[in-house]
Amino acid sequence: MKHTTLSRFASLAAAAALALSLAACGSTSRSTYSAAVSNDTAALSSQDAGDYEYYSAESAAPGEGSSFSSDDLTSSMLDPSTVESSRKIVYNASVRMETTDYDTTRAALQEAVTAANGYLESTDQGGSKDSGSRYTYYTARIPAENYRSFLTAAGEAGNVTSLNESAQDITAEYVDVEARLKALNDQRDRLNALADKAETTADLLEIESQLSDVQYQLESYTGQMRLMDNQVRYSTVDISLQEVRVLTPTATTFGEKFVEAVTSGWRGFVDGAEDLILVVVYLWPVVLIVLAILLVARPALKRRKARRAEKKQAKLAAKAAAVQAQPTEPTKPDDTVK
Repeated sequence: MKHTTLSRFASLAAAAALALSLAACGSTSRSTYSAAVSNDTAALSSQDAGDYEYYSAESAAPGEGSSFSSDDLTSSMLDPSTVESSRKIVYNASVRMETTDYDTTRAALQEAVTAANGYLESTDQGGSKDSGSRYTYYTARIPAENYRSFLTAAGEAGNVTSLNESAQDITAEYVDVEARLKALNDQRDRLNALADKAETTADLLEIESQLSDVQYQLESYTGQMRLMDNQVRYSTVDISLQEVRVLTPTATTFGEKFVEAVTSGWRGFVDGAEDLILVVVYLWPVVLIVLAILLVARPALKRRKARRAEKKQAKLAAKAAAVQAQPTEPTKPDDTVK
């Protein structure tokens, strides 16, 4: 009997020890998963902080670029063919041009875009053909390798009055995003490996939460990289085309400037006189109506004025007659006693 009691006690003690051991193992396993997830997050945050500092230092430096106005677009310091292929450079240009042959110039510009394997991102046009004031605004996306040749072809289509170019080096930002994507991909792989080894639902839910956050960041940075790739691959060229009667000449000497000033002044006077004549012709029906009203109303106004004068004279005559009709008072005798 005593032996049986001892056996039961030993069995209960062994069961209790086994339960405590399993609980400790579970707690240790969960702590291991949590620590691994926390270490991955901390490592990525540390990597992000280092990359951000590098990017900020690089972006604080002034970027490359130039701004000038010239009729000759073949010469420029901004040429993608002279830049290292490892650099990520975004080229942008703004061209203002004028033409006396509007339709031909528009067609030539569109042909230049097609020849450069580019495309028109937006087009805005307006103005009147009768007044010779039509205009078109283009936003063209041109492959970077054809950027310089396109500007040359566009310059031959019309008279360029100004050209502004810029080149933005985004290499540091691009490298920063690449590093973030690599770190996030590594973290996702480690989290997937931990998810395969998870033994409890709590561990699995925690890992899946971390995976969801990592996936969101991956999609965000992937979108940023695609945008930068597109900006580097295709340069943006804004073109403003204006229809004019006379092209703006390039005056270099005082004599040429003087002649241009005299010519422009006379042209402005002639244009102003023409506009005045056109305004008068445009308003001639109104002028005729006003003249007709004046001709019809003039006799009536004269009669009204005459009636007013007659009434005034009649009032004055009546007043004078009333004054004359009043009796004269007799002179009173002098009562003063002498």
